[in-house]
Amino acid sequence: MKLTLRRVKPADAAAIAEQFSDPDVFGGTLQLPFASEEMWTQRIAGMNPPAAGSSELVLAAVLDDQVVGLAGLHPVGPAVRRRHVMSLGITVAKAAQGQGVGQALMAGLLDYADNWAQILRIELTVYHDNAKAIRLYERHGFELEGRLRADALRNGVYEDVLMMARLHPRQPMVRAAGA
Repeated sequence: MKLTLRRVKPADAAAIAEQFSDPDVFGGTLQLPFASEEMWTQRIAGMNPPAAGSSELVLAAVLDDQVVGLAGLHPVGPAVRRRHVMSLGITVAKAAQGQGVGQALMAGLLDYADNWAQILRIELTVYHDNAKAIRLYERHGFELEGRLRADALRNGVYEDVLMMARLHPRQPMVRAAGA
């Protein structure tokens, strides 16, 4: 069993659409049912390469030559004063859950954010009852910042989500010339 991480590519669209056809996967996200391969091909093409100056990154987790997870850091919007903030999204195929895929995806994204992309703050929302995901986020330094009441529709019910965020573990330093 070999797990690798790499940038997502259009050829992954079929595997991603299949993952998002599982209610246990898309139900934990803000994605809608009936995702198609064509839709994912277009979305992935729009992310690769990222726009000039963008720190966006979307990773695919590949286990034994099969895409089993997807995780990304996405700009929160166009505001210049929030360029240091990214939004995180992550999914793992039901069959691959509990095998370290989410852990590996989080580690890859956080290494990129902390060491290469000048990202100070990462935000996410998670359904209030998704205990596995909440534990994963907490293990990686995310903290609860609030509860958004009736924020997202899931299976016909407006559900609360938790707002969580993580700040860079050490403030990026500016080194003086010759130091």
